[in-house]
Amino acid sequence: GWRPRRTVIFASWDAEEFGLLGSTEWAEENAKLLQSRGVAYINADSSIEGNYTLRVDCTPLMYKLVYSVTKEIPSPDEGFEGKSLYESWYKKNPSTEYKEVPRINKLGSGNDFEVFFQRLGIASGRARYSKNWNVEKYSSYPVYHSVYETYEIVERFYDPSFKNHLTVAQVRGGLVFELANSILLPFDCRDYASALSNYAHIIYNMSRNHEEELAAYNVSFDALFSAVKNFTEVAHRFHDRLQQIDINKGYCLHLHVIFAPSSHNKYAGESFPGIYDAMFDIKNKADQDEAWKEVKRQISIAAFTVQAAAGTLKEVA
Repeated sequence: GWRPRRTVIFASWDAEEFGLLGSTEWAEENAKLLQSRGVAYINADSSIEGNYTLRVDCTPLMYKLVYSVTKEIPSPDEGFEGKSLYESWYKKNPSTEYKEVPRINKLGSGNDFEVFFQRLGIASGRARYSKNWNVEKYSSYPVYHSVYETYEIVERFYDPSFKNHLTVAQVRGGLVFELANSILLPFDCRDYASALSNYAHIIYNMSRNHEEELAAYNVSFDALFSAVKNFTEVAHRFHDRLQQIDINKGYCLHLHVIFAPSSHNKYAGESFPGIYDAMFDIKNKADQDEAWKEVKRQISIAAFTVQAAAGTLKEVA
């Protein structure tokens, strides 16, 4: 049978702390090649920032892939002997957005995936072991970026048997293997559609704090919701067609993403960032007319982008 010929590139970047210079310069130099042929980028930085449960940040295109990979990996957690990583992850950190799945976060920045994901639109993801964020409120882990962050502290205190490191390696390796080896790319654009719908409702609800201004400046989210609806319908049809595909032929899917690092916290991700930034602290903008014009402009850009993505997925006669 036909197998995809995808190349896996293992990269070690210079100058991550100095503005992500190594990864950014390499990706800029190879931007045309990456945008036409880059399938996915899996980031590997700190493997553990805690020993409680898995943490994954990724594009919605990879949700199903992440869930299927983690179902095949044994959980390293106490009390979950003989159970899968997926089960312990779901039990310890269920999603607040979607029913009966573990939580997956948006990608922000502060790490080398930024140029691939935010700039070039390449599907990206990252995985590590993490703390219990509900209980441990401090940022990162106590010795982060200090001289005490040594092999010895991991060996003696953080992960003495390296079972969590092994688990993270299995997650990252499983994702890379599936992305390289699956005949059809293991992306699900239906999950992207439901994420877009979710983000659109979140950003719309934010705007409801300004009801009077929305009316006064004639700001409407209708075009965005319409584009998301069209994208959702087309994504479902596209998925149905994928099921009929003769897998002895080669196919490829490219999608652009609607994310940016938060302008207020580079480590966090923001959805519909153009609209978000336009509305952020809008009450204190000097020229309200101009400020709401910018909100309208950003809504139209987002709506156009989602509509264009729907057009890309449509069946071509």
